[in-house]
Amino acid sequence: MLSDSISMIGLLVPVIIYAGILALHLLLPAQRVSGYVIDPRTSQPQVYRLNGLRVLIVVLVAFLVAANLDWINPTWFYQQRWSMLLGACVLGIGYTFVLVLPASPTRKGLLADLFLGRVENQAVLGTVDVKMYLYLAGAVMLALNTVSFAFAHREIYGAEANPGIYVHATLLVLFVVDYLWFEAVHLYTYDLFAERLGFKLAWGCLVFYPFFYPIGLWGTVELPEPVLIERFGSGWLVLSVLVFFLGWTLARGANLQKYWFKRDPRLVFLGMQPEVIGNGAQQLLCSGYWRVARHINYLGEFLMATGIALSLGQLDSVWPWLYPLYYVLLLVPRERDDDRRCLEKYGALWTEYKRQVPYRIIPRLY
Repeated sequence: MLSDSISMIGLLVPVIIYAGILALHLLLPAQRVSGYVIDPRTSQPQVYRLNGLRVLIVVLVAFLVAANLDWINPTWFYQQRWSMLLGACVLGIGYTFVLVLPASPTRKGLLADLFLGRVENQAVLGTVDVKMYLYLAGAVMLALNTVSFAFAHREIYGAEANPGIYVHATLLVLFVVDYLWFEAVHLYTYDLFAERLGFKLAWGCLVFYPFFYPIGLWGTVELPEPVLIERFGSGWLVLSVLVFFLGWTLARGANLQKYWFKRDPRLVFLGMQPEVIGNGAQQLLCSGYWRVARHINYLGEFLMATGIALSLGQLDSVWPWLYPLYYVLLLVPRERDDDRRCLEKYGALWTEYKRQVPYRIIPRLY
């Protein structure tokens, strides 16, 4: 069994890595992209510097080269997982206070302000949007943890390793790559225009995102190949990958369709003519993916998480299923909150949209 004792260097490494990600974000070339959020100072769409995929590639290449040259032990992140988790927790809590306390209080009280935040958007060092940096930092750390955990499994089992671990790790890294490849699309999502900067976002991005998303690996890295994969082999792994990509098609397709619609309502997306309902001043997209369910993208997220969990083949372990369960607990209440926000914003127009598209997330079921 690999060492997982608490160490001072393990506590400090998250701070070092997150600082390095910030430095790369500042130094590497970036696209300047206008988002959906309106900058109150200019009354114009807020402009973001986006180079997340470049940062990820540089970090992963540096990690793999250093491991190949024996400069670092590629299993180190797994060995020090508890130390790093604790260090990230302290950082996330501390940063929450830095984000929240200097801002003007809301009327919800200090605890609510600390958890949900007071400020909707904030930039530091002139050009770094705090929200986008937090998502970038969490995504890169998630990829590093995932790769290190896969190396740890190979070190333990060698040729007898569970191939599902490698498929699982690959799908998680693809999840990160996909997010950063379509970084501009996320400027139009709920997280950017609805969330505020508090514990939920800061701790969520610096701790929960990079350390909980690979929760299936936490509980299975030291387990041998399961009977399920021994018996069904590549067939089971292919099924897992198909479930993942079915979910990706729904989630990414729906988000892209809405993104292009918000950029230009006249654009045809993948042959799907944009159909809308409107009241003269406002309009809602109700064609393509958004004709099937009001949050068909959430169904896609559920399926992606399910495919990732299935790939491990450990159906009798609770660890892999905590990840898809998290999406259920996150997105079902979020859909309800979004429904309330849209009713306040669109009024009778939203009521008509709900009549035309009656299903919330799962067609013909929910």
